[in-house]
Amino acid sequence: MAWYSKTWTWYAGDWHEGNPPIIGPRSHASWLGSTVFDGARIFDGVAPDLDLHMARVNRSAKAIDLNPTVSTEEMVALALEGAKKFESGEALYVKPMYWGEGEGPGTITTDPDNVGFCMTLFEAPMAEPAGAAVTKGAFRRPTLETMPTDAKAGCLYPNNARILREARTRGFDNAVVLDMLGSVAETATANIFMAKAGVVHTPIPNGTFLNGITRQRVIALLRDSGVEVIERVLRYEEFLDADEIFCTGNYAKVTPVTRIEEHGLQPGPIYQRARELYWAYARDIAA
Repeated sequence: MAWYSKTWTWYAGDWHEGNPPIIGPRSHASWLGSTVFDGARIFDGVAPDLDLHMARVNRSAKAIDLNPTVSTEEMVALALEGAKKFESGEALYVKPMYWGEGEGPGTITTDPDNVGFCMTLFEAPMAEPAGAAVTKGAFRRPTLETMPTDAKAGCLYPNNARILREARTRGFDNAVVLDMLGSVAETATANIFMAKAGVVHTPIPNGTFLNGITRQRVIALLRDSGVEVIERVLRYEEFLDADEIFCTGNYAKVTPVTRIEEHGLQPGPIYQRARELYWAYARDIAA
């Protein structure tokens, strides 16, 4: 039995079931890491901000000197076409992906016009918001001067993975990751928010982490509902004194933090509002 869930991939003009081999040993991506991707969600018959995720993968490609070959509109259409291959209402992850195929001068650089593309959809149940225990990450986020932090690039994720692994060896589910100046950037898997005295605070985008699409959506929804949301430089110690902490990301949308170090937290009213507002938004746009 395959290790992966039910999967359909569009590649080279056709749909393929499963996990087709599409990148060879001479592909630039397989040995020098020139990959970008994005992740959208289709669930309960809705696909919130699908177009924004498709547009971002094209921006990510350009950020690592790959010329995108598929328009946002074409990718949206592909995603909706692929979703029909699954049971109605099934929770899906939608992953468009570009990679470098050919080498540029000197082999390290890519040939920007020799680019691969695929669109993968797979079954991925929406996570229950059970709550996570977090600690300070052992490693930090790079800056734009050192890595393509303005892209959703595959080369960034081994750092996130080692942060996550190290935190789990100490009994935590996730980690709060700092930037190179020691300010909070995000968690290893999602953007982060804290609430104190009824006001929401979240790290201001400074080029060390992606200003997530779900993050932006939740900020707008909270502000529209009358909640004050401040984007600013935040220190880890401020999270230790927070009334609430929650995270946003495409994969699980809005989830609570229930422990930071040894400090227990409850999923509070602002987190509950953020989650309810997001789900209402997702369903309203499909109405």
